[in-house]
Amino acid sequence: MSVTLIGKHEKDSRANRDGYVEAMLEMMAENDKLVHIDCDLMGCINAGKLQKAFSARTFNAGIAEQNAMGVAAGMAATGLTAFVHSFGCFASRRMFDQAFLSAGYSNLPVHVIGSDPGVTAAFNGATHMPFEDCALYMTMPNAVVIDSCDFVQTKSLTRKLAVDGHPSYMRLIRKGFTTVYADGSEFEIGKGVTLREGSDVTIVASGILVDEALKAEELLQMEGVSVRVIDMHTWKPLDEELIVKAARETGCIVTAENHQVSCGLGAAVANVLGATCPVPLERIGIQNRFGQVGPQDFLMQEYGLTAEDIVAAARQAIARKQ
Repeated sequence: MSVTLIGKHEKDSRANRDGYVEAMLEMMAENDKLVHIDCDLMGCINAGKLQKAFSARTFNAGIAEQNAMGVAAGMAATGLTAFVHSFGCFASRRMFDQAFLSAGYSNLPVHVIGSDPGVTAAFNGATHMPFEDCALYMTMPNAVVIDSCDFVQTKSLTRKLAVDGHPSYMRLIRKGFTTVYADGSEFEIGKGVTLREGSDVTIVASGILVDEALKAEELLQMEGVSVRVIDMHTWKPLDEELIVKAARETGCIVTAENHQVSCGLGAAVANVLGATCPVPLERIGIQNRFGQVGPQDFLMQEYGLTAEDIVAAARQAIARKQ
């Protein structure tokens, strides 16, 4: 694992979905056992590039997500490695039963890509706003679950998933996003990345909350608070060693996620701390609510997902420690 942090809080000119597509184009050229299956959303994820370059290994299953998962699992059972995409709401709620039984139970290399996670679904509203997608896949005993944050991380982890061999779920932003990492950065499944060192509090974040965590660190630093920031892109398998180390060295933790806190990253971290190193824990994320229609900036304010919310949680965690 080798990463270079940019941390300038600037929007990337690229679409995050193209991190996935570029990785797939490269891998499909190298490996004729790799296939992509879509649910009538090729235009949404730019998978038309895959269809043009590899028409015999790119399939549109139509608006039939459960069938798409059955097709993916069937292909994987014959020795292929299958990636299957839909919006995160459908890639989780709609196809999970088939994913659990057809792919998970047989431990087949079926990799589900769920786009527009959480508030990034924006104007598609509550019906398309998955706050529980990762939670479903985290119940699958052998699954890998990833919440990627930018183009570079998405591209790197897509390549890692293709050779991992376990079924997986990766949620990713489709379009506008803030660049966190420089091109060439590489990541490992199950290994968190320490972005800032600190001694007073640790912020463990993923996805769109990574940049907010970095902003929070800068705000807290101005108050004289020393903050450790960890990008926990893999929720399962969780980097428990890194979490326990941070808990012992900083004495309190804040988690930050674009997901229900009761069943996502915050819950996973709480399980580790409760069993090994109990310290004050504050959780930023969706607090037992449904989604709604609106621009992403508004929704992040509405659901308490901003840097300022993380700062307030960090202050509270430190106060509890003292």
